[in-house]
Amino acid sequence: MSAATLLVLLAGIALPVFAQNASTQEEGRKSQDAYEIESPDRSLTGFEAIDEAQPLWEFGAGGGFVEVPNYPASSERNFVALAAPYVIYRGDVFRLGGGGGVRAVVVEERDFEVDLSLGGAFSADSDDNTVREGMPELDFLFEIGPQLIYRVRDYEFDGGGNARLNLRMQARAVFSTDFERIDDRGYVFEPQLSYQQRGVLFADTAFNASLSFVFASEDLHDYFYQVDEQFVTSDREAFDASGGYLGAELNVGISFPIMKNMRGFAGGSLRFHQGAANEDSPLFEDDLTYSIGLGFVWRLYQSDAKANW
Repeated sequence: MSAATLLVLLAGIALPVFAQNASTQEEGRKSQDAYEIESPDRSLTGFEAIDEAQPLWEFGAGGGFVEVPNYPASSERNFVALAAPYVIYRGDVFRLGGGGGVRAVVVEERDFEVDLSLGGAFSADSDDNTVREGMPELDFLFEIGPQLIYRVRDYEFDGGGNARLNLRMQARAVFSTDFERIDDRGYVFEPQLSYQQRGVLFADTAFNASLSFVFASEDLHDYFYQVDEQFVTSDREAFDASGGYLGAELNVGISFPIMKNMRGFAGGSLRFHQGAANEDSPLFEDDLTYSIGLGFVWRLYQSDAKANW
């Protein structure tokens, strides 16, 4: 959700495009029919091919940078460079990383999954000479709630390559924290179409894209756009925010081999805020904003045990 989510995804090395592998080895392959479950949320742009069993866990390191707006429709930007370890765990119920973030699977069939998932976003400073100068800082955000993932269609191409189109429906409660207290910030609802493809451009490259629409309760819109009387200035009028449409987001990413067990990635997003519920707020600045990211991931260890999906 929102303009800063890309930061969290980078921090956890969680975007599918962040976790690629150049390997096309036959060793360890098995028929797709041998899986107990072939999850609709399985990343086709991950380490293993579509007909390979994935390790139960893996560990490595990654790094890179992202540049994003401070909050939806903000003209101020936040640049973050990160280097961190990553862990992926693919249990039958609890799953961590690998494109899905943190989630607990409640129901899983071949074509759909229902889970409880977690997301979030970094904080942003209200620097001098910005529209939020003198207002409270925007703290770290985190979200938790149910998610439905439905496999719309799988594709196989004559020239090689596989692809998958998924529909995701997310409903999450949102909270902010300065690590001393936690405040309720309402909830979001986000339907999303996501597309993944292995073997685009070159055999070892991978591509993904998604389009989502975000709707939020009044509490979250208040957090971003409300201006109470004590924060009114000559350049900033009072504004009473309302709930509703927050914006749409188009994400694209591509990854490529650097060396064995190491992948590079590049990605970005466009966020469209035209028609948002609080376009008239003095804190609402740009109808169109963007984010960019660049980095790498290096897989160091993987388990001999395989996941069931």
